[in-house]
Amino acid sequence: MKKYLKPMALILMVVFMGCATIVGDKTQLIPISSTPDSATVLITDEKGAQVFRGKTPTSVTLHKSDGSYWGKKNYSVIISKEGYDAQTISLTASANGWYIAGNLVFGGLIGWFIVDPFNGAMYTLSPEQVTASLGKQASFHNNFSEGAISIVLLENVPRELRDKMKKIR
Repeated sequence: MKKYLKPMALILMVVFMGCATIVGDKTQLIPISSTPDSATVLITDEKGAQVFRGKTPTSVTLHKSDGSYWGKKNYSVIISKEGYDAQTISLTASANGWYIAGNLVFGGLIGWFIVDPFNGAMYTLSPEQVTASLGKQASFHNNFSEGAISIVLLENVPRELRDKMKKIR
């Protein structure tokens, strides 16, 4: 009887678990960095709920699924620092290779359509790391000197200041 115990346990594991559930995780570690350092990081999920707030550089462990059937998670990462333009990066979950290929071999229909879709281990958040290069903000104050010339891109000029601009030849 003992000699059949290990093979039976292996067969039961293969039958009742999806491949991504066997080799994957429900969460994923996402490293976040910025140039310059010490920028504020705000992460919200697809429902707008804040899930993290901190400073760069940092790493955040995020859930890949909300626990519902086919409930993949998506996040919005906003990196900002005073004096710099903020950047928003989307993290999106998609089915990974283990889920697709592994269930053909090991998990079968139970793994493919029941276990892995509830578990969330079938997803990978992308990009797998977030790096932001923050550009300096154009400075617009009401302290322009008479006759001073400022050269900036039109897209960086606030709409309320555009009517004060003067065309030069």
